[in-house]
Order: sequence, then C-alpha cells, then structure tokens
Amino acid sequence: MIDIQSTPDTRAVPLQKVGVKNVRYPIQVLDKNHKTQNTTGTINLFVNLPHNFKGTHMSRFIEVFHKHHNDISMNNFLEMLEEIRSKLQAERAFGRITFPYFIEKAAPVTKSAGLMEYQCSYEGEATTNDSKFFISIKVPISTLCPCSKAISEYGAHNQRGFVKIKVLYSKFFWIEDVISMIESCASTSLYSVLKRQDEKFVTEHAYDNPRFVEDVVREVYLGLKQMDFKWFTVEAETEESIHYHNAYACAQYEE
Repeated sequence: MIDIQSTPDTRAVPLQKVGVKNVRYPIQVLDKNHKTQNTTGTINLFVNLPHNFKGTHMSRFIEVFHKHHNDISMNNFLEMLEEIRSKLQAERAFGRITFPYFIEKAAPVTKSAGLMEYQCSYEGEATTNDSKFFISIKVPISTLCPCSKAISEYGAHNQRGFVKIKVLYSKFFWIEDVISMIESCASTSLYSVLKRQDEKFVTEHAYDNPRFVEDVVREVYLGLKQMDFKWFTVEAETEESIHYHNAYACAQYEE
C-alpha cells in the first residue's frame, strides 16, 4: 500500500508537534502502600515533523503506548518517549499523561477510612542528546485567614483550595510523600470521611494554624527544597468564602 504520510512535502514548513491528544487509556502506576495502582490516564503524545515529510504515523504512538501502559512509572516514562522518537524517526518526542491518583486516608480521631483523589501528571521530552521529565501533583487543601482571625471576635473565615507543584525529576520519590508534606503546610488537610469528633478536631486545628496562600506556598517551597528537588514550581489558589475573587500565590526554584 502507498504510504502517503512518508511522501515529500514541498511547502518547507517544519512542525514542532504532531501526534495524538486526549487518548483515554487504563494505566498502572506505582503505589507506595499497594505496590501498584490501576487508574485511567488522559494521554497526549507528539513528535516534531521535519519540513520535508507530509505527515506522521498516528497509529504508532498508540502501539508504543499500549506496550508500556501496564508500567507507566517515573523510570519507564522517558524510555517510552525514546521508543516513540526512534520509531517515528524524529528528533524530539513529547508526552503528557494526566491521571487521578487515589490514597486511602483515615480521619484524624475516629480513623474512619475513605479514598482521597489527587490529580497527577507526567510530562516529558526526549531528544537525541537529552531528556527532561516533570511530575505535577494537585492537592486539595483548606486554609483559615490569619487576618480574619486577628480582627474578628467570633471565629474566622476559611476556604477550600489547592496546591499544585511541578518538579523536575532527578531521582525516584513517592507521590504519597510529597502529598503528605503539602497537606501539612495548609491550615488543615481534607478528608473524604469525617465523624463529629473528627470535624471538631479539623475545625479547631485549622483555627490554630491560620494560613494565607503566601504562607502555604512558602512552606511547600521549603518542603520541596528539603526533599532535594533541583527545580520546581509551587502554586496555591483558594476560592475565598467572603470575597468575590480567588487568592493566588506562586514561587519557582532552580538550583
């Protein structure tokens, strides 16, 4: 059969990225407590296309990904991208996988268990000379306003938000350890199951630990430095309960 994608193109326009987007696929990732976890990933895979090629072979992205979908680990992700780059005879290959990650979490007093969902993503680029791999984690949190506590006779307003971090991969780490650190930097972490005793504890704990988004970002920043990440960004955003806006802060570190 004729291979139209491999025929010459005369327009002299190179393309930085061509490939497949929003592919939904069952994947398996590493889990600290259960060894592996089955989840569903949303996958984007691309390569660059030189000006003299008409198109790329889309099915080959899926063929390679299918081969690796039962082991989408940090150590295996760049290996998969390199195989895509080589198979499609490209200079660069790019990939991003976004997936929900679930952790069983016990309530602070009654120890009632429930599952918490955290949005994670792997993102990388493989070239003939180099490769880079980033991991992002989005963690829901709750904050209590220090200003509101200081000026109010009765209580203080609080709000739910999230912290999102993106780190450059240099050595293996557990997602659970980063999540635990981030949750400790908020006024309080969130839970899927809370009995009355737990609700009392969480409410009072938040009151004793007021945080602006600026405070949260700075605490997470220091936590990631202590974990020895060489490059990272930290974002915190809360949906304010008495203001008609969101509060936001961001910081970046590079060694």
